[in-house]
Amino acid sequence: MRPKYICCALLITMCLTGWFLNVAYASDSIKWYSYEEGKALAKIEKKKVFLHFYADWCVFCRKMAKETFQDANVVSNLNDTFISIRVNTDSERDTALTYGVTGLPANWFLTEMGQPIVNIPGFIAPDAMLSLLKEVSEVKTGG
Repeated sequence: MRPKYICCALLITMCLTGWFLNVAYASDSIKWYSYEEGKALAKIEKKKVFLHFYADWCVFCRKMAKETFQDANVVSNLNDTFISIRVNTDSERDTALTYGVTGLPANWFLTEMGQPIVNIPGFIAPDAMLSLLKEVSEVKTGG
């Protein structure tokens, strides 16, 4: 009888550990919004926008996703301070054209009302992204 209880306890512990890890992982990723949803939410929440243009085939876009967007400090700062929008230029060409995107990745910071603050083309390393996030969050926009 005793081995059955040990096995059950071990199984329950493993299941709970997996569930807790999934919950923790979910909170460790950037909350990305679609373009329209993100712009509307930025106005409601009065938050600046981080707008990231990418494509699946783009090497530096994948590098940014793997390095910059997995950095815990970047994730936390983006989720707390900004509305993050991710736009695939292959499927949302009109949005990319609106911003004059000609190379990838392209990174824009916008006011709550959608006015451009700054455009940073290319790959942004985690430490550089943190500096940018701090600087942009301190910009007074009147929005």
